Amino acid sequence: MKKYLLSIFTLIIPILTFAQEEELGLDEKIDQAFAPVAQFFTDVIFFPIYQDDAYTIPFVLVLLVGSALFFTIYFGFPNIRYFWTAISTVRGKYEDIERHGAKELYGEGGIAQGQDLSNVDIEEHLISVQDDLAIDGDIVDTIRDESSEGEVSHFQALATAVSGTVGNGNIAGVALAIALGGPGATFWMIVCGLLGMSTKFVECTLGVQYRDVGEDGTVYGGPMYYISKGLKAKGFKTIGKIAASIFAIFCIGGSFGGGNAAQSNQATIVIKELFNWQSTAAGAIVGLVLAILVGIIIIGGIKRIAQVTEKVVPFMAIMYIVACIYIILSNFTLIDDAIGLIVSEAFNPTAFGVGSLIGVLLVGFQRAAFSNEAGAGSASIAHSAVRTKYSASEGLVALLEPFIDTVVICTMTALVIVIFNLGGFFEYGGDGSGAIFIDGLPYEGAGITSQAFAQYIPYSNVFLTIAVVLFAVSTMISWSYYGLQSWKFLFGRGKVADLVYKILFLTFVVIGAAASMNSIWSFSDAMIFAMIFPNMVGLFLLFPVVKKQLKRYLSAINLKKEAIDS
Repeated sequence: MKKYLLSIFTLIIPILTFAQEEELGLDEKIDQAFAPVAQFFTDVIFFPIYQDDAYTIPFVLVLLVGSALFFTIYFGFPNIRYFWTAISTVRGKYEDIERHGAKELYGEGGIAQGQDLSNVDIEEHLISVQDDLAIDGDIVDTIRDESSEGEVSHFQALATAVSGTVGNGNIAGVALAIALGGPGATFWMIVCGLLGMSTKFVECTLGVQYRDVGEDGTVYGGPMYYISKGLKAKGFKTIGKIAASIFAIFCIGGSFGGGNAAQSNQATIVIKELFNWQSTAAGAIVGLVLAILVGIIIIGGIKRIAQVTEKVVPFMAIMYIVACIYIILSNFTLIDDAIGLIVSEAFNPTAFGVGSLIGVLLVGFQRAAFSNEAGAGSASIAHSAVRTKYSASEGLVALLEPFIDTVVICTMTALVIVIFNLGGFFEYGGDGSGAIFIDGLPYEGAGITSQAFAQYIPYSNVFLTIAVVLFAVSTMISWSYYGLQSWKFLFGRGKVADLVYKILFLTFVVIGAAASMNSIWSFSDAMIFAMIFPNMVGLFLLFPVVKKQLKRYLSAINLKKEAIDS
């Protein structure tokens, strides 16, 4: 393991040698060192299957969207059919059968005896019915001893995973999509989000199904486990091991990029804008402060992360959505115009440089995929830690993620920006690289959203700065867990290996804060999308397992309903 860690440090050292140069500002040194790294990975991951002067179609995007469409059709539109079942599961309606098993509670001779135990203390109920249960005297001990494995509840797992997806992709990413592709990009983001719900269902079901549970009860799960274990069971041990290792490497890269550097980058942009901070070392200083804050939190592991995110994420999301709703309702008469523009521009784009329908579709799909991460497999790492006996239960919970992230929050942001620009403040397409000009000044990412908010909410720059920082920190702490699980898969579960990963992770917080948005987001896109290749190997070979587990969970729910209704 020491040999591998030494190799990693050798690769990182060139990025850190910027401190020896003196002719550039600190932030510029970091950006100059990092830009070639970002460009290299972008060129490798986004290789095209078609290219002309108007647009480029990367293979990875076709793979992602095509897979989502396949899973949606194969499972009979689970994003629609099981939406309310997913909500009931999050609310804990089926927690009793997930912890103790449907047959044990509601089957013939079960302890429920016609009572719904979802909101009942099982121990107290066992005492009250113990005399009536005379099946060799061991059913009570069986119920007590065979509760489900796992570390967190459905809600905690969803909050942790949502905090990993709901981030500055919703604020900066949407702004970038509209700046590049115009209002029509919003339509295709929504389409991609709806299809992504099915992919998320598949990968998170597999995450629970093939997870490992340590002797101390710690759960280890995610694509690296379902790829290696699942393919081994099908006779593809070597392929599974290679694909799982490749995924783990890319997931570590994703945790450094999209789950980290991109977040600190946007947080730094709004902080510098709020305080009008022009220092050439401002980004590095902000990054260092963020690194200290995140470092304090991530030492606690998944339980600490779950405790933080289950409080921060709902508050963060509600605060941001309320602000968006206020702006949208304040411009009620413009809503139909904004929606009409989004739909019409989706099929007849006029944004400068976007080209045809294919161009705006690609922009929307790429930004939606970055935002909700469906197909990348990252969220299944957090979902695998849930307490349940039915893997498909968490798969259903997980399909809510792209809906919350893309269909709700991204759409809110898009409506605010489109309504704002009905006043003609900037030209869609901008400079062609993601920046637009308002009153002659360039704005990009979260800066565009900030300008839209400032038009309608006094002191919104303070509000949006808080929102962006909260989004960033919650995303970073969740992604630190994803990356650490992948690191453990490659280098073992020792404390030294953990510490090395966390140091590298916190280093990228500073790099992201100091480097330019263009290089950071290029690297982040490449790392997130790179995870799709090995993940799809697992999904396409193991999706029949998901269908079997879905049937098993739905049967358990029906058994409970029949026992209570009879």
